[in-house]
Amino acid sequence: MKKTERVNLIMRYINNRAHFTIAEIQREFKISRATAIRDINEIQAMGFPLTTELGRGGGYNVLQNQYLPSVRFTPEELKAIFISFSASKNSQLPYLQNRRSITEKLIGIASQTQQDELIELNNILLFENTNPSNPNLLELDDAAPEELNQLISLAVRDKHLRLTYELSPGWPQLMDVFLLHIFNSNAQWLAEVYDLDTNEFRYLPVVMLRDSAISERELTWSEQEILSKKLLFARESNLVVKLDTTGIQRFKRMHPPGIILSFTGMFQSSGIFNIQLDVTDVDSLAYYADWLLFLGKGVEFERIPDELRVILEERLRVPPTF
Repeated sequence: MKKTERVNLIMRYINNRAHFTIAEIQREFKISRATAIRDINEIQAMGFPLTTELGRGGGYNVLQNQYLPSVRFTPEELKAIFISFSASKNSQLPYLQNRRSITEKLIGIASQTQQDELIELNNILLFENTNPSNPNLLELDDAAPEELNQLISLAVRDKHLRLTYELSPGWPQLMDVFLLHIFNSNAQWLAEVYDLDTNEFRYLPVVMLRDSAISERELTWSEQEILSKKLLFARESNLVVKLDTTGIQRFKRMHPPGIILSFTGMFQSSGIFNIQLDVTDVDSLAYYADWLLFLGKGVEFERIPDELRVILEERLRVPPTF
């Protein structure tokens, strides 16, 4: 029996008793005295209300009418949750206020020893976007766009939405869309949608959305039909790129929104992505050329538009300036 499973069973056993001894735990779970003591000490560290009774017939008393959380965490589990929250600083996550209240509750159910360890963890662990001179300083706003929470709340009820997209201040565009995903790319929240009016897949910055609501129009396509369209669109992509390990690491650091990298090798040693480029958009082609060069020498093209190939060849021919 695994240790975590055994500790949980012991907690259930003692929770139904007002008093118990180490010998009883040994007999019930067929473990040594040393193991029983270690398990009881761990249960106490998790905040289980036990008091020690000294003497020859001593043991442990379970405090009655005490608040016992319905879910109890081991010290390692509590650290894992606390670290995940610390790592999310400056990440512009939704439901920020809820995250803070959860952290306070986690601290509240921790024993004094665990609280001291969590505070020390907060002091010694630094994550991306953390200022090493002042770890508690928030480098970014640490708050997602106001529209994000509303968008998520609507999407879990119905993905057929009416969005107001304000690309430029004072120029709103009403859109009837089917929402596919909401994701964060390069510190920006984006909504991947299928525009039902133009029959196009689009990526909209959430910060530019206004007054989202569930659409009152009839959905002309089913979700499966929309996903099939997306799959067909991907197969017709004019840019298909294979990446090596270096390219994958650089891809993770920076990539245009909407590109999904599929891993093809063990341990993420190779990958592939595809995209449909508008070859008439000169600025977009120039951007992709610079980005593809950033991915490194391990980039291999399965398919590439001639217009983009020309720009890449020009970039490679230009001698460096000093």
